[in-house]
Amino acid sequence: MGSNNYENQLIKVAQYLRMSTEHQQYSLHNQATFIKNYADKHNMVITHTYDDAGKSGVTISGRQALQQLLNDVIYHNIEIQAVLVYDVSRFGRFQDIDEAGYYSYLFKMNGVDVIFCAEHIPTKEHPLEAMLMLSIKRAGAADLSKNLSDKVYAGQVNLIKRGYHQGGLAGYGLRRQLIDEKHNPKEILPFGKRKSIQTDRVILIPGPKNERKIVNEIFDMFIFNNMPEFIIANRLNERGIKAENGKSWTRAKIHQILTNEKYIGNSIYNKTSYKLKQKFIRNPESEWVRCNKAFKPIVSEKKFLLAKNIILARSSHLTNEQLLEHLQKKLNEKGKLSGFIIDEDDQGPSSSVYRNRFGGLLRAYEIIGYKPEHDYSYIKINKELREYYHDAIEQVVKNIAIFNNTVDNQSQYPLLLVNEDIGISLIISRCKKLKSGKLRWKIRFENSLNPDISIVIRMDSTNHHPVDYYIFPSLDFVFEKIILSENNPFHLELYRFDSLDNFYHMIERTSIQEAV
Repeated sequence: MGSNNYENQLIKVAQYLRMSTEHQQYSLHNQATFIKNYADKHNMVITHTYDDAGKSGVTISGRQALQQLLNDVIYHNIEIQAVLVYDVSRFGRFQDIDEAGYYSYLFKMNGVDVIFCAEHIPTKEHPLEAMLMLSIKRAGAADLSKNLSDKVYAGQVNLIKRGYHQGGLAGYGLRRQLIDEKHNPKEILPFGKRKSIQTDRVILIPGPKNERKIVNEIFDMFIFNNMPEFIIANRLNERGIKAENGKSWTRAKIHQILTNEKYIGNSIYNKTSYKLKQKFIRNPESEWVRCNKAFKPIVSEKKFLLAKNIILARSSHLTNEQLLEHLQKKLNEKGKLSGFIIDEDDQGPSSSVYRNRFGGLLRAYEIIGYKPEHDYSYIKINKELREYYHDAIEQVVKNIAIFNNTVDNQSQYPLLLVNEDIGISLIISRCKKLKSGKLRWKIRFENSLNPDISIVIRMDSTNHHPVDYYIFPSLDFVFEKIILSENNPFHLELYRFDSLDNFYHMIERTSIQEAV
């Protein structure tokens, strides 16, 4: 908002800095220098600095500094009269300009102006004109992000269609080969290393002979020996064979090999979308971008299609009657039922299918006349939550892997280690109903695991489905336990999300340079 007419005294202000991956014009140092000059000219003293380095401006998610600044102003943790920001785009490139206005309004309602130092907006002199100018500038900031996103996407599509590999790990049995602009091979990129020259490109090539042999053995065990994925993983682990980067084999890693077309030389892009941090979606196959025969295959197409057909047949749509028949058969075989027993059978539907179709495992049990041994509701709830926890872990691991990450959920279980760097603790919070009818959620943090991020899944009043998610960075949250209610303070709501889509995109491993 333009210059404020502060005179005769030094006005206490805070400065907010943000830099993503844009031009050096927006470096934190340059922003701070400009803001300091502005403050000196307008009788202001900067008492607090909040900076979000390397953060996208299209959403408030992940911008801990801006969230903390809002929290400090709303709860009067600091005494300031204004927040200085370099320009409108540094405050945010929100795709809904009302969102930018909302955050500015929160500051204003608490007696704090937001001043965009590099803009010439006559806030005090012509407020209506200022509102119009701000709306135009916010729309321009949002449009720039959209145009940049479209250009990056177009660049990635172009490179995929030309047969180049776009980000992510090579995968077991494959390697990333760096080539120059004339397609001359340069070096094999080790784990974690990226190309440094803009004109260089990356392709996938077959890896060591022993790894290629194991990949084909995985397909053979699955196709010809009828071994489910978790059995194959166990066999390889028993033989002392390590997966990618020396890790143990898991069911998810085996399944990824059996279903990824890169093993037959095809490169596929845009199977999922998360543009401008909007909702994560799985795109229909018609929207996939593919380049067939982009790389040299290490598995025959015949083997791959056989495995694909087995998986498709295994997961074909079953009617409610067929699901209940399978459940009854499983009960007759085992004498009891649980989510673990159901999920042991790789050839049948998972426990999550029953939860989604019938509203919970207990409901499916009731339909076939099965009564668990314990009648106490809290025991049933705890049991279901334990079962759900494993489903949740598996789903989180699967979704993290979609975004080109590696996940180790064995060596430090229950801590998930992402990319050998980020420790994630997953917590299921049971809903407890008080005598008054009010709902409460008690959360105990796994501080002994020293996680970098704690994800809390808050369950609904039936404890069958998640209500929402709280994502707490360890640097921001050091409590051992907290209690949530249906309505919580703003400083807690800053960490609440309706889904984990923002989290998955936040930790995505990608390289903008490879797309331009």
